[in-house]
Amino acid sequence: MAKETSDYISTISDSLISWRRQLHQFPELGWTEYETTYLIGKELSKLGFTLFLGRDALVSEERMGVPSKEILRISETRALKNGVPKDWLSKMEGGHTGLVATLDTGKAGKHVALRFDIDALPIPENKGSSDDHFPTSQAFSSKSPYLMHACGHDGHAAIGLGVATYLSTFQEELSGTFTMLFQPAEEGSRGAKAMVEKGWLDEVDVFLSGHIGITPMQIGEVVASAHGFLATSKLDVSFNGKSAHAGVEPQEGRNALLAAAAASLHLHGIPRHSDGETRINVGTLQAGSGRNVIPDYAEMSLETRGETSILNQFMEDEAIRIIQQTAGIYGVECDIRLVGKGIEASSELGWKEILENATRSSKRVNKIIETFPLKASEDAAYMLNHVRDRGGKATYFIFGTPLAAGHHHPLFDYDEKVLEVALDVYISSILSLS
Repeated sequence: MAKETSDYISTISDSLISWRRQLHQFPELGWTEYETTYLIGKELSKLGFTLFLGRDALVSEERMGVPSKEILRISETRALKNGVPKDWLSKMEGGHTGLVATLDTGKAGKHVALRFDIDALPIPENKGSSDDHFPTSQAFSSKSPYLMHACGHDGHAAIGLGVATYLSTFQEELSGTFTMLFQPAEEGSRGAKAMVEKGWLDEVDVFLSGHIGITPMQIGEVVASAHGFLATSKLDVSFNGKSAHAGVEPQEGRNALLAAAAASLHLHGIPRHSDGETRINVGTLQAGSGRNVIPDYAEMSLETRGETSILNQFMEDEAIRIIQQTAGIYGVECDIRLVGKGIEASSELGWKEILENATRSSKRVNKIIETFPLKASEDAAYMLNHVRDRGGKATYFIFGTPLAAGHHHPLFDYDEKVLEVALDVYISSILSLS
């Protein structure tokens, strides 16, 4: 089916780009992907897939870092205004976004699962000159002032729709069962566990996922099995002090701003660990209400990472100890909340040969790299480990592309030809393994 596959990809290429650009214009943060879920689901419903939304797709209690009720309400109102039907919203109400789609060919064969993440980031997209940013020049940059698809998840979702269209079109020539997970809240490692706990991957033979970019490469270069997924913890911290007039009675105040600022400095002083790589980053710090008021409140968000879950736990424990002790020095209270947690993982080796054989006739895939260290955290780790622990095969691809800027940057962008390459890899792998 090599020629049929190539012809199919050429035929659907314009749709891949169209889906990507539409998704790029309407970025949504984790657990608020109402419009994104609807766009994806609307396309899948045309293809004969069985759809599972809301609590049918995930275990509500296993979600991490769910936004406040007020943020969810605002997001749902926006989605309704932008055309998401009430019956869809009712199923997703309360931050139950994302969906699972299944297709049974009716013929005996392997159970193949594929995962595509769909959320965006709280980054204002660069709106500079056309020379600076391709989405600006082509008029598909984000319509949300403070949100952006700065990590390629718009492309991942588009690729997923391309795979789904292929499976639907050629299901008479395929065998087995297919489960497609369009996962919410990947950023912050908050969404995968909720889908895993629903049981979608309990009896999967082959699990496939992947990422656009990560490091600049050429179009056509593909990493067969990424490794080095860092375990991670995401913490939100509130410092609660006492306000006072800074001139009249400063001694009566308890300065939450100083406590948070001091903690941020001490946190970055946690020693690196000799057993492997560790990371820590204070990403946001907000405090105070006026120049003549002792600040009584501060809010901090931070993350830790480790090469193993043990190393990450060391960083998390040290971070909590430092925050609590620093708060005590300044006489303020602190509330520490775990809002996301990711685990270590690696793809199994041996996929290079599988992928080389699968794409031997491909005109789009021209170089297979056996493995590459991700050096970041990925929520798919829960899925990779779950499938492998039960005897299935699982891997995580990296799809090479030049990058206009690094991931999570206001100028992030990639060459849209990578969408065809990734689709080729997924389809070829399915045909080879299913």
